[in-house]
Amino acid sequence: MTSADSVFSGVDFVSLPTQDLDRAVDFYTNVLGLEPGPRWGRTGQNAIGAEFETGTVTLALIVTEALGIEFSPHKVPIALHVDDVERARTMLESRGVTFLGDTIDSGVCHQALFHDPDGNLLDLHHRYAPRGPR
Repeated sequence: MTSADSVFSGVDFVSLPTQDLDRAVDFYTNVLGLEPGPRWGRTGQNAIGAEFETGTVTLALIVTEALGIEFSPHKVPIALHVDDVERARTMLESRGVTFLGDTIDSGVCHQALFHDPDGNLLDLHHRYAPRGPR
């Protein structure tokens, strides 16, 4: 199948599991500095989800157990684009974020890994090398 045959045109959202929506919303709003979007849930119940726009894809925080899904944090990182990893890292450290080791230079990008309050692995990411041909 070629890209011309694909029915997909992008990624609408990435889900992040949480056990405490209010705590997660506070972290993504006040620590990461993302703009909160709508909260949503089932009719007559407390909110079970909240959205944050990153500029390219929506992060959807979801209380998974409210949907009958056992909670399990993401163990592989979701890379959040920043223009300057060290500057962003310093800012987040001043807000209480603990990073998992030194900043990584992979030869094409800089990365700094950390967890959200639910243990989801997040990554400050900046690609500095041009992308090669596909």
